[in-house]
Amino acid sequence: MALFCSSCGTEMGDNAAFCPKCGKAIGQPTSGGAAAAPSVATTTTAGAGLQDNIAGLLAYLFIPAIIFLLVEPYNRNKFIRFHSFQSIFTGIFSIVVHTVLWMIPVIGWMIAPFFSLLMFIVWIVCMIKAFQMQYFKLPLIGDFAEKQANA
Repeated sequence: MALFCSSCGTEMGDNAAFCPKCGKAIGQPTSGGAAAAPSVATTTTAGAGLQDNIAGLLAYLFIPAIIFLLVEPYNRNKFIRFHSFQSIFTGIFSIVVHTVLWMIPVIGWMIAPFFSLLMFIVWIVCMIKAFQMQYFKLPLIGDFAEKQANA
């Protein structure tokens, strides 16, 4: 007779001691019927309250990027430094291109909203990749950010 996990409902073998999906022991009481959320394996900067993936994500909000480059222990972490520099350089690039587009009559004014949408999508993708602890490098900007982060 097959056993089912009392927490998540996954079918388990007859001689299973733990659920293969949520890890709950057989016979362990459930708390409110909800399955425990799986923990994400991330590193935390020593002595800091933020995990690296959260700090990397927040770096794309621009102002935190500047703060992370100035405040210890974040300014010693290469992952956070990389995403902070990439965020700042992407912001500068976006401001320059927007300024040029708005100076070009008609054609620039028509292209600018699409460029804004593109930059928004790039920022969201970068935030997701930072949250997933990935070094997602944008073309040209990512290489420059990587050089600055490793300096």
